[in-house]
Amino acid sequence: MRIGTAVIGLLALAALAGCTSPTYGGGGGGGGGGGGGPSGEIVVGNILFKSAHNGSQNPAIDTVAVGSTVTWTWTSTGAVSHSVRSQGAPSFPSSPIETGDGKTYSITFFRPGSYSYDCAVHGAAMSGTIVVR
Repeated sequence: MRIGTAVIGLLALAALAGCTSPTYGGGGGGGGGGGGGPSGEIVVGNILFKSAHNGSQNPAIDTVAVGSTVTWTWTSTGAVSHSVRSQGAPSFPSSPIETGDGKTYSITFFRPGSYSYDCAVHGAAMSGTIVVR
């Protein structure tokens, strides 16, 4: 029963990500590790980006396969605004500045490389890198 519920939840998340997910190619960069969550899931919290996969934060570093979709989810942010802003080259389309829990932003990466990002509101205080292999 738990597996069925988990599968339904993952399918719903995939459908949601597919509805709002621009695609982009480029970049590659740093580390992985085991934190329990799926690769490519990033928590946007109050003044932090945190990898749901390996627990790294500020910088959140996540490694994904070419063709993977990375999703940032606003969690416990209250009334504080945040964004996902691509930094340097290669780059990807940046998110709008968003306020409120449950907001998501997704990008599919089709080219290997290292993609750095920060928050347009908080700059270097919130940062991360997506490594695409």
